Amino acid sequence: MERSGSVSLPSQEWFQETFKQYGYEGQIGAVRAREFGRLAGVIYLDHGGTTLYPHSQIHYFYQDLAENIYGNPHSGNVASRLTHDTIDHVRYRILQLFNTSPEEYTVIFTSGCTAALKLVAENFQWTCAEHEESRSRFCHLTDNHTSVVGMRGLSVPAGALTLPINLDEIHEDKNILHEKISMAKEEDCHIHHLFCYPAQSNFSGTKYPLSWIRDIRSKKLYPFSRIPGTWNVLVDAASFVSTSPLDLSLYQADFIPISFYKIFGFPTGLGALLVKNENGHMLGKKYFGGGTAASYLSTEDFYVPRQSISERFEDGTVSFLDIIAVNHGFNALEKITGGMQNIMLHTFSLARYTYIMLSGMLHANERPVARIYSNNEFETPDIQGPIINFNILDENGDIVGYAKVDKLANLHNIYLRTGCFCNTGGCQRHIGISNEDVKKNLKAGHVCGDALDLIDGRPTGSVRISYGYMSTFDDAQTFLKFVIDCFVKQPVCFDKDTLSKLNLCRTMKEKDELWAENLANENVISVREVSSEIAGTHSRGVEVPLYQNFSDNPSKWNKNPGSSKLISNDNELVTLTNIYLYPIKSCAAVEVKKWPIGKHGLLYDRVWMIVNHNGIYLNQKQEPKLCLIHPHIDLEQGIMTISAEGMDPIMVPLEEEAGEQYSLRFCQTKVCGDRVKGLNCGEKVAGWISTFLGRQSYLFRQSSDFQRVMKKHKQGQSLTQSPSLSLVNEAQYLLVNRASILHLKEQILQRGGTCDSNSAEALTTKELIHRFRANLVISTMRPYEEDDWAEVVIDGVSYPFQIVGLCSRCQMICINQDNGKRSKEPLQTLSSCKGRKMTFGVYLLHQLPATLGHSAFLTVGSQVFVKTKEENTITPAEP
Repeated sequence: MERSGSVSLPSQEWFQETFKQYGYEGQIGAVRAREFGRLAGVIYLDHGGTTLYPHSQIHYFYQDLAENIYGNPHSGNVASRLTHDTIDHVRYRILQLFNTSPEEYTVIFTSGCTAALKLVAENFQWTCAEHEESRSRFCHLTDNHTSVVGMRGLSVPAGALTLPINLDEIHEDKNILHEKISMAKEEDCHIHHLFCYPAQSNFSGTKYPLSWIRDIRSKKLYPFSRIPGTWNVLVDAASFVSTSPLDLSLYQADFIPISFYKIFGFPTGLGALLVKNENGHMLGKKYFGGGTAASYLSTEDFYVPRQSISERFEDGTVSFLDIIAVNHGFNALEKITGGMQNIMLHTFSLARYTYIMLSGMLHANERPVARIYSNNEFETPDIQGPIINFNILDENGDIVGYAKVDKLANLHNIYLRTGCFCNTGGCQRHIGISNEDVKKNLKAGHVCGDALDLIDGRPTGSVRISYGYMSTFDDAQTFLKFVIDCFVKQPVCFDKDTLSKLNLCRTMKEKDELWAENLANENVISVREVSSEIAGTHSRGVEVPLYQNFSDNPSKWNKNPGSSKLISNDNELVTLTNIYLYPIKSCAAVEVKKWPIGKHGLLYDRVWMIVNHNGIYLNQKQEPKLCLIHPHIDLEQGIMTISAEGMDPIMVPLEEEAGEQYSLRFCQTKVCGDRVKGLNCGEKVAGWISTFLGRQSYLFRQSSDFQRVMKKHKQGQSLTQSPSLSLVNEAQYLLVNRASILHLKEQILQRGGTCDSNSAEALTTKELIHRFRANLVISTMRPYEEDDWAEVVIDGVSYPFQIVGLCSRCQMICINQDNGKRSKEPLQTLSSCKGRKMTFGVYLLHQLPATLGHSAFLTVGSQVFVKTKEENTITPAEP
């Protein structure tokens, strides 16, 4: 494959000329600089998860709190009255945002959209009857958030029947006469049904017709027309109102749940349920909390609720300071954008541009780069929000797992979201996952939110990007370049339809002849020759076969025609070349020549870790300076000395009882999802670490009486007992192969990449080894052969080490362990040469008999014997 040239993406000038509704009349640059300076160097594309709060909102909110006294609104003093009046003002502003009034709707504050949905499910007047035709239906579109589908957990016990409906099952029922509909409404009004659907799908961004509200009530739509009774409609507006105006004077749903962090970014933990006043009686209530009662008796079953809907349902004291923050959110949003209509046009411009480019992007073999999951072609903001859901395809048409996309995106400081987005129905419909598939995937170990992205080659989820009101053209452009850089086999192409949509021929006059010629002759247009003036420059190295050019003497090797393995003409032994332990997790390594084996792995490996002021474990992804903290262990004196440049060394006892530094204050934190218990090592060492890192931090030691057991999915079947772990991520040991390191290094150099800020030539084998933070480094002649091993025996240790899995890599390996600087390598090259799974190195477990104590040692230079997955006996490893 030849080296590609420049990749064409339209210029910002062209974009702004074409999408004139972008940017709030040219103010977006100033907005980003003034309100979102913290986004420098970051591409945030998860506004569907939460948008970001502007600086001015937090500033004026803090100033408000600093200058005023806000009391409990249930009291009657001056401070409380100020709170009460401010809350009423915010209620009015919310209704004003949706073009309605207190006469039409009531705002009930909740802890979020989910709490609003639960409130409806708990209190809706479900009709329970002996005959099914007289029972309520809880009906929901399958493309709904989990929190909507979960309402059935309350509706079914109340006697309702659940009726899930796919999009293609809803249509106008022309066989039902209006007179019959009216008659049915009168005769069956005692049966109450509820239909729930999203105004905008949080999965695909599809906007569903708000006209359904009146059509369902009037029974013009099937299947609602065939069910006797009256229909109420709940519209989940949480996703929709984050970037689109909702006019409740035109589309009057009965219940509308929302979350404010989706609109303003702050506060979190606050939402609201808007209830149409004339249907407020559909919500009954059994429980009553503080502030909801007009009168009640504690000794008798006597309770009279307050008159207003909001007062009846806002149990206890509302989160009044958060509500005050919403007021400042309104102020900031209106000042920055001029209103929700402008936000919708701005964000849709970015989404439409990205959709056109991504959907038309092709590999050099003319296969598509992405499969986009959408009900439309992003032609108008009336039917599509600023959400793009997709999976990346490789040049063979196979899906690239979303976990890999997420890791590489993080490497490029692009924040997006992956999985099924709490919308299993939407995920099933678009990706083609059957109910049986969901159950099968669960048995295979996949649960919502994990990184198990492919099972039997089929996706379990997808990738989602979403734009917010402060998103920019640079965000979109950087994302597109990221896709090209990391996933496109060069030269990148775009299909003719894409260029026709963008009208590039007419707008890029300096390229008229080139584009016109290509459009006339080809359905697929290569954009290799477009100048960097209108394109981002991108260069990819020559693709190298997996085992090519890694040895100084490649003539030694020949391919075995019937196998994927390489055959060696020599018998060369595998040796243990390096031993590393990491006493403090995520800090610098300690290299040793000989070291004892403990019950958790190498003695004192990952026994300590550093946590922040909230007790959350810090790693190098959050704090790269951790690699500059150097521990040293003196077994004879029982001391660990910690040093760093510019700091006086500090000593910590190796054992809990070996000194007064341990205050015996037990702490809890999490490592890879496991809750672990340990000891705070004291204020003295905490002060040392805090000074060096520039943030409040503490040293945490795993408690000797705490047993952390390895997760079952990592355990081998031959193990007789559950192995015990220190503070490691997955297993007791991590092993890498020097031959694999050398191969990866050569691949990086072939691609023109670098692991150093200066030059590719600065890349050294030793520095690469340090990045992978292994315990054991072995030397073979063939790279990646360790991936096929089942067990290893190391000379001097009687009991075998079992291979329990491959180590899946993340952006941690992109941190130079000598200086803490970040780069895109070696993860980017690893992604290219290892295919779908970015694995490097293997996990080992070792069961040492308790009676052996610390008498077993690992020694550099020891011979290593291996058993492959196909073999039944352990033999010396041969290339």
